[in-house]
Amino acid sequence: MINNVHGNTVAHLGTAIVAGRYLPGAAIPPEPQLGQELGVSRTVVREAVKSLVAKGLVSTGPKVGTRVLPPESWNWFDPDVVTWQSRAGLTREFLRDLQELRRLVEPAAVRMAAERATAADLAGLESAYEGMRRAVVEGGEYVRHDLAFHQGLLRAAHNRMIVQMSKALGPLLRTSFEISTTRKGSPRDSLPLHRAVLDAVIARKPARAEKAALVLIDGARDDIEVVLATRRRLPRLDDPAPLLRASL
Repeated sequence: MINNVHGNTVAHLGTAIVAGRYLPGAAIPPEPQLGQELGVSRTVVREAVKSLVAKGLVSTGPKVGTRVLPPESWNWFDPDVVTWQSRAGLTREFLRDLQELRRLVEPAAVRMAAERATAADLAGLESAYEGMRRAVVEGGEYVRHDLAFHQGLLRAAHNRMIVQMSKALGPLLRTSFEISTTRKGSPRDSLPLHRAVLDAVIARKPARAEKAALVLIDGARDDIEVVLATRRRLPRLDDPAPLLRASL
C-alpha cells in the first residue's frame, strides 16, 4: 500500500476482524474512537473502512454504522485477507477450503496447459522444476520455485480468467506449500510427482497431465493433514519462506 498510515490502519482493523475481535454482525467502534485508539485522523479511519468494505469484511449504512460481515462474504482472493488469516491462525477449515479449490481448478488448468503450452511456457516450467530439484539436492529456496511451477501451469492454460486467478491464488498457494513442505521428506518425495505433471504437459497428453496433477494435489493434502496432526506452529505469510537443507 502506498500510504503507510492508511495501510497500517487497514491491516490493524482487518487483522482484528479476521481474528474475531469484532464478531460478524457486530458494529466496530465509531471513527472518533478508532482514531483515538490508533492515533490517526478520522479521515484515515474513514478511508480504511472503505478498503475493508471493498474486501468484503464490513458493510456500512445510515443508522447502523459499520458492521462486520460473516467470513462467507470476505474476499478470500484478496492477498491482505489471506495474510490477516495467517496472522490470526490458519484453521483446518481454511486449509480444507484451499485444498478443495486447488482440486477443482488446477487439474482442469493443467489439462488445458497440455494442449496450449508454448515453448516459453515449457521453458519456464523446466526452470521452476530445476529450481525445486536443486533446492532439494543442495538446500535453498524450495517454496519460491514450487510456487513458480504451479503458477506457470495456470498461466500455460492460456485462459484469461485462470491467468487472473493465478495471481489471486499466489498467497493461498504459498501458504499450502509452506505447510506441506514442513513434513520431513515431503519436497524430495514430491519431485517425481511434479516431474510426472511436467512430462505429461510436454508430451501433450491432457488426460495424463490432469491425472498427474490430481495425484500431486492429493499428496500435498495428505502432507498438510500430517502437519496439522502434529499441532506444530503453522507458517505466517509475513514470515520469510523457510530454506531447505540438502537431503540427497
